[in-house]
Amino acid sequence: MKIALGFKSHSGWAVMVAIASNKFGPEVITRRRIELIEEGELWAKQPYHAAENLKPDEARDVVKKGIESARRVARRQMRDCVSRLGKSGHNVAGCAVLIPEPMPDWNTDEILAVHFRMHKAEGVLFPDALCKAAEACGLPLLTVREKQLDKIMEKELQVPFDRIMEMVSDLRKSIGPPWGKDQRQATLAAMIALKRNL
Repeated sequence: MKIALGFKSHSGWAVMVAIASNKFGPEVITRRRIELIEEGELWAKQPYHAAENLKPDEARDVVKKGIESARRVARRQMRDCVSRLGKSGHNVAGCAVLIPEPMPDWNTDEILAVHFRMHKAEGVLFPDALCKAAEACGLPLLTVREKQLDKIMEKELQVPFDRIMEMVSDLRKSIGPPWGKDQRQATLAAMIALKRNL
């Protein structure tokens, strides 16, 4: 069965929902929390904050290590998801990652100079790591700006907004908790990716 993955990330972790489509509509194959930092490396959840009071060279090194770690862990987790689903007879046809608004092309020093920029950079870090992981696994990648999800889903799925919300509500009832905003958004993104790649 062809499926698509949807991801909604936070600092150091993400929600993943795998969606299939059958004659009755979308179906949740699995959903889980994905860790995006190595065990014992809590600083890597916010590498810019971890580097905030260090000397410039040390700060750049900490940020670089944090970014490399996020990308490495995301690749490992993505491969693990694809492998597990493959062993269950599913073919991952696409991957959707919810992303924030784009960030200016600041360098590390410019980011560390303004606290707000540090939050912005950390908000971009983990979705970016997931995107690179999907590409490394050879998955067709769809990025969806989180603030535009509602508008995009109606256009892409060619179904009225209210009907889409009914389908997602039915999924929540069929699978049970946990099912919050993260799972709902990841599901919608995966539904779009699946429609594009069927």
